[in-house]
Amino acid sequence: MPNAKPKPSLDADIAPFWEAAKKHEFVLMRCKKCGAWYFPAAYCRFHDNEPLFGNMEWAKASGRGKVFSYNVSYRAFNPAFAGDLPYVYALIELEEGPLISSNVTGCPVETVKVGMPVELVWEDNPDGYPLPKFRPD
Repeated sequence: MPNAKPKPSLDADIAPFWEAAKKHEFVLMRCKKCGAWYFPAAYCRFHDNEPLFGNMEWAKASGRGKVFSYNVSYRAFNPAFAGDLPYVYALIELEEGPLISSNVTGCPVETVKVGMPVELVWEDNPDGYPLPKFRPD
């Protein structure tokens, strides 16, 4: 398929995130000992960890946050994204604490601001992997 958008990178560490996404569930990695949240999958930085993520779990997250940083793209560096121009590529600081990179949609690009509250929306794709995007809250 010409100009198909790239699929997410899949490995054993991030596969549970994408499996949840297929059901439009937003999950982050959380420490079962202290409750700290992480994305992508990581060991807890606040104490010793059990092997193989033993003290970590994928847990449902709120999907709410705020724009931490962003840029507006007026040029597609991959032809598959030319139809999306202009678009906002942003770092979203999630309510739980981690940062996630995504797009801000559902508003004019010039209205996006640092600190703007946003909420998760899913963009379904023919490849079966919905993408987490964010819109103004």
